[in-house]
Amino acid sequence: MSVLKVVEILGNSTVSFEDAVQNVITEASKTVKDIKSVYVQDMQVTVKDNKVSEYRVNTKVTFGILEM
Repeated sequence: MSVLKVVEILGNSTVSFEDAVQNVITEASKTVKDIKSVYVQDMQVTVKDNKVSEYRVNTKVTFGILEM
């Protein structure tokens, strides 16, 4: 049996949604070990001069905290 924890993390990128998710994983892995999955709950963009200027994701990162 495993005990898992879920934290909500917001990420962004000027490149793509995929890059925004990768930024979440990269930053979370600096302090969180054993990341199991990332659920993308919401996706948004900001627009400047009629062009996408930033991609944003609202994620739920799941990681293990205890293995039994």
